[in-house]
Amino acid sequence: MEETARRAAQTALASLPGLEDAEVSILLTNDEEVHQLNRQYRGVDRTTDVLSFAQREGEFADPEDLMLGDLVISVERARSQAEDYGHSLDREISFLTVHGILHLLGWDHQTPEDEARMMEKTEGILVGLGLTREAR
Repeated sequence: MEETARRAAQTALASLPGLEDAEVSILLTNDEEVHQLNRQYRGVDRTTDVLSFAQREGEFADPEDLMLGDLVISVERARSQAEDYGHSLDREISFLTVHGILHLLGWDHQTPEDEARMMEKTEGILVGLGLTREAR
């Protein structure tokens, strides 16, 4: 799984102008730890699939910093979602990695237009990895 997340991150960063040498920290963990972090840092008392902690945001952030931030992915949630969506765990881990990186860069999905744009970019990167929705 670690190699899957690493490959997805490298592919995502290579596809984004000026970020080929950027860095992202990725923690693959369980629902309990994600729930704790979500409660502690976001005030949301439930687990989720991926948390993104951007280093290029906030009062003292450097928008040119190549350390983009940290991703925390629940492998339990990824496994469950892969099963629900009928695709491989590799595809789901890759999806969450790419999705999280886009969040680190300020992408969001608060509006239908933003969500469509973010999904299009995510899916384009996954296709480049050979991971379609049908990939098992």
